[in-house]
Amino acid sequence: MNILVVGSGGREHALCWKLAQSPKTSKLYAAPGNPGIAEVATCLATTDYLAAADSTGADLTIVGPEAPLAAGIVDRFRARGLRIVGPTATAARLESSKAFAKELMLRAGIPTARFAAVNSADEARKALPEFDLPVVLKADGLAAGKGVIIANTREDATRAINELMTLGSNLVIEEFLIGEEVSFIVLSDGVNVLALEPTQDHKTVHAGDQGPNTGGMGAYCDGRILDPFRQELVMAQVIRPAIAQMRSEGMPYTGFLYAGLMMTAEGPKVVEFNARLGDPEAQVLMHRMASDFVEPLFAAAHEDLDETPLDWKADPSVCVVLAAAGYPGSVRTGDAITGLDQVHGASVFHAGTKWTDNVLTTSGGRVLGVTSTGSTLELAIKNTYDDVRKIHFDGMHYRQDIGQKGLKRWWISR
Repeated sequence: MNILVVGSGGREHALCWKLAQSPKTSKLYAAPGNPGIAEVATCLATTDYLAAADSTGADLTIVGPEAPLAAGIVDRFRARGLRIVGPTATAARLESSKAFAKELMLRAGIPTARFAAVNSADEARKALPEFDLPVVLKADGLAAGKGVIIANTREDATRAINELMTLGSNLVIEEFLIGEEVSFIVLSDGVNVLALEPTQDHKTVHAGDQGPNTGGMGAYCDGRILDPFRQELVMAQVIRPAIAQMRSEGMPYTGFLYAGLMMTAEGPKVVEFNARLGDPEAQVLMHRMASDFVEPLFAAAHEDLDETPLDWKADPSVCVVLAAAGYPGSVRTGDAITGLDQVHGASVFHAGTKWTDNVLTTSGGRVLGVTSTGSTLELAIKNTYDDVRKIHFDGMHYRQDIGQKGLKRWWISR
């Protein structure tokens, strides 16, 4: 079949890389795509996604980023009778509105942090004393993964309120949860649910979980992140209730549902819902998935998803994001990228690159996602960083500790 992937980042490159390997894929397109995607698919320089689907005869469209979902791309495609993977704009509010998501969790009995939704800076300052420190403050709308601030003092919290209010008029204040973060992503057709392997993202810009939040500085996927009992606990307490609640309220949830979890001493609690595959989680998931992925995606778009578990490679995968100068703040672009021809073991997924006078240059905050594997997590980490060190562009920075939490946790458990 002809497949169209919407988006231009590392997540979309990883999806295209995986779909290109399927014998079920006749022609693969991306809109608008990027230089890395162009190596495995035909890129269309457009954001008119309906026109792209028409011109390519797309039998299936897969939406990568959150903005088109929130803007109603799925609604428009379905109105034309076109098959597409993703939630409607109404259902995508699970990501586009933090307050909507928190209130739905309350109605569904899904465990999450205690919170207050406020509509002004004055309301936020009045609600602050109800929460112990540290406290978590979130912009209500889409913020590319950067609309969250953890404040350790009342002064930090007040500054955070003023900063986040510039992203929108609403704010969510939450209690700070202690535990291990896990990304749990599923594919749904509105009723049936197919779970992907758990992953762990690294959100802050500096090692040791220091510095401001980013869209994600790296991730790893290993079969031992959650044991079968805890995976079923997440399905029973989080995923199935969310899908059932959305359906019961007349907005069935289709496509990828991302539950950002904190595995606390009391069990899993939801930190956030996203309405799409995570990034960089998609890179390690696609890299480690052994099953063909076209069939379940097509089935999800046809409301006929099979819940038979996917097959996964035994070896863990690790992705390290190479970021541009200034990220996650004011980003410098246009720096020449060298060394990609020296990388032989890893898959390098493009996130923010472009060709400038036949030179590959940086064009965004997160530039590349270097993704590799190994027979153990320790070896996967080593192999990934060995190839990271072959790549260079001015201002390049990356975290040095991607995957290290997994090594520590498993060493203690043994």
